[in-house]
Amino acid sequence: MIAHPKRIKSIKFGLLSPKEIRKMSVTKIITPDTYDDDGFPIEMGLMDQRLGVIDPGLRCKTCGGRPGECPGHFGHIELVAPVIHVGYARLIRKILRSICRSCKRILLEEKERDGFIAQIKECQRNEQPIDNILKEVFRRAMSVTVCPHCGEEQLKIEFEPPTTYEEDGHKLMPADIRARFEQIPDEDLPAMGMDPKHVRPEWMILTVLPVPPVTARPSITLESGQRSEDDLTHKLVDIIRINQRFQENRDAGAPQLIIEDLWELLQYHVTTYIDNEVSGIPPARHRSGRPLKTLSQRLKGKEGRFRGSLSGKRVNFSARTVISPDPNLSINEVGVPQKIAEEMTITVRVTERNIESMRKLLKRGRKYPCANYVRRLDGRRVKVTPTNYEELAEQIQVGWEVERQLRDGDIVLFNRQPSLHRMSIMAHRVKVMPGKTFRLNPAVCPPYNADFDGDEMNLHVLQNEEARAEAKILMEVQENIISPRFGGPVIGGIHDHISGLYLLTRGETRFDENEALELLRRSRVTDLIEPSYDEAGRPYWSGKDIFSMILPPDFNLTFQAEICQGCETCLKERCEHDAYVVIRNGRLITGTIDERAIGAFKGKILDRITKEYGPERARKFIDDATSLAIRAITRLGFSFGIDDEDIPPDAQRQIEASIRVAEERVAQLVEAYENDELEPLPGRSIEETLELRIMQELGKVRDAAGEIAGRYLGMDNTAVVMAVSGARGSMMNLTQMAGCVGQQSVRGARITRGYEGRTLPHFRKGDLGAAAHGFVKSSYKKGLSPTEFFFHAIGGREGLVDTAVRTSQSGYFQRRLINALQDLEVKYDGTVRETRGVIVQFEYGEDGVDPSRGDYGKSVNVDRIIELVTAEGE
Repeated sequence: MIAHPKRIKSIKFGLLSPKEIRKMSVTKIITPDTYDDDGFPIEMGLMDQRLGVIDPGLRCKTCGGRPGECPGHFGHIELVAPVIHVGYARLIRKILRSICRSCKRILLEEKERDGFIAQIKECQRNEQPIDNILKEVFRRAMSVTVCPHCGEEQLKIEFEPPTTYEEDGHKLMPADIRARFEQIPDEDLPAMGMDPKHVRPEWMILTVLPVPPVTARPSITLESGQRSEDDLTHKLVDIIRINQRFQENRDAGAPQLIIEDLWELLQYHVTTYIDNEVSGIPPARHRSGRPLKTLSQRLKGKEGRFRGSLSGKRVNFSARTVISPDPNLSINEVGVPQKIAEEMTITVRVTERNIESMRKLLKRGRKYPCANYVRRLDGRRVKVTPTNYEELAEQIQVGWEVERQLRDGDIVLFNRQPSLHRMSIMAHRVKVMPGKTFRLNPAVCPPYNADFDGDEMNLHVLQNEEARAEAKILMEVQENIISPRFGGPVIGGIHDHISGLYLLTRGETRFDENEALELLRRSRVTDLIEPSYDEAGRPYWSGKDIFSMILPPDFNLTFQAEICQGCETCLKERCEHDAYVVIRNGRLITGTIDERAIGAFKGKILDRITKEYGPERARKFIDDATSLAIRAITRLGFSFGIDDEDIPPDAQRQIEASIRVAEERVAQLVEAYENDELEPLPGRSIEETLELRIMQELGKVRDAAGEIAGRYLGMDNTAVVMAVSGARGSMMNLTQMAGCVGQQSVRGARITRGYEGRTLPHFRKGDLGAAAHGFVKSSYKKGLSPTEFFFHAIGGREGLVDTAVRTSQSGYFQRRLINALQDLEVKYDGTVRETRGVIVQFEYGEDGVDPSRGDYGKSVNVDRIIELVTAEGE
């Protein structure tokens, strides 16, 4: 038989009619019981064998399939009375208000109706949405009070969610609504957006309920041997029981009140079967109190069928464990525990070229690295064991598949959640190592936003050559050094890398030949550049020389370092702060290497090497720079302790004096405010002016304390080195540790809430002073008083709440954006189009520039062009 491939022209959505439900049903369900005493499914019960089978040994009575083969078949329940489908409750209200209560025609003139139908057909031809036209149809029809066809006056219809309708105070039962809808003529339906071949409005009121196959709601056997039924089965049992009670009461001629109560109960059970989270009615629950997960809950939300099982799902060939640092790995490597490497497999198809290597692999038995399984030509999958490996090695043929263990050099995907951008999942090369954690070079942490305080990461082993090739070309770490967001490096030196190179290149550090080679040992540099000579004629190499050896030989760059003070001399080649970085022909002549040179997000040298020499050279530079930095910082020594925040008594006295002056100024401001002498700022009330002026005064005192502390700590202090080089922290952190913590704020203002008339019971009512509203004059080193500690906790709480709120909001915004943009594609003609070919942008981004190929947001690096032109001219 020849298969003729077809292209789907269109998909039409409609409603199931009662006739279709009965037609696709294999049996009518009349009993709420599931299994008999022997454990066999009861006929015409909810587990009838015609609906499919899940128990081993049974066969489906409809298709004859065994469990796993039979897809399952639908049944149906005949409802004694019609009930509203809760999913269409609001649409039913719109239709009721839009049709005449007498002649059941739509409340529009025929000419107007035909105009709307023409508009709808035009939109459908052009594959455009019709929502706005339908809104207008219903708005016009619902505003009519007298039928244009029969002249009947329309009564007001009220809707009480979820499923109650009243006309002029009289309750409309589902049977009344269905009777009305049945009389709507076919020619009026297209105006309401319905194709009468596929949708009739009366089908929204259910008279027959489809029963899903057993395979869609399997029962499980507990350890005790008892069967536990699926939530949908529980709900269907309730519907059948109440259906039977309704029938019995109606046949027995029960009073109308009881009949209406039972009808409402049937409506409740059908509603909660479709959606168990309808507002206005209590959810159906288990005996334990847990709400049932019914049809709607199965499909919607994070754990639902679409997001939980289709768009994203649990996968095989993946591993997860804690990460820990290993600076000796390259940035594109990942250290994988041997235990994981033994479990993860890659399928290799045996060919003439690799049959011998696969045979050798099988001959290793169960000794790592070996094979875990083989798949023969007949499709049988055989586990490699200590008893059968030699036999399998002899039998191996071309066409077999060998599932071999992970080994060094294999390409895998590495990911840290939450995955917020492209670089949250990158391809790494495997390096099998002892231990139980994944090892990662610290320079790759920024794109993953990873640290080593217990973070876990996921490893995915790629299963075919195409995936491995794609990962190598598009996803390897070095291919993602430049961020697509801002066109600069997102991978680079962090923390000790920056401190190490800062200490190495700042000022005049000198090393002899052995020391220089020792520093460069991991960078695999064997030929040193020309040395300088000291007064005694001995050769030496400066830290700048050693750093130069890891740069490309023809590399040129000039920029100002992070420590630049903005002084006149910074613009010349000799600057007292050594902040003017000049690299000529691969040699660092002046300047200090800090965050602006090699740091992630800012590194100028790293950025230039990546863009001019390619990703592979950039990877080598990062590896060399980080290993050199770590060897330098180890050799030069770098420690930070509690005594590093010690400042002399003189500095302490100066800080205390400046705090006293500030407190006095605050007291003067409060006094001026109380005496109505304070001049309000433009556009501010007198109270706002006071608060602003106080905040300014207290802000100044913290800055002054920082200045004093910084002056006394000096550039020999390791914390200062970290702050000025951009490795970690800031002078503000040092200020708070050594000088004064400063004003605590909530929403940008001083702390005002607390007790009536005061923040804490420790202060007088109406006290507007600095201490009473959250000013912490102590430093962390000195220690906070109880009231200061409490204010500090209030200020800190805001940050925590803010972070939690921002995370959830930004996650939702991102999801909405992705859903809105996921169908857009840049075509070969340069336009951005959506799936129907409609143009969204004539040129991508309006300028056709890929941000990851640009230069920090600019499409062209103007500075570089000027530099090249100047060099050419010279």
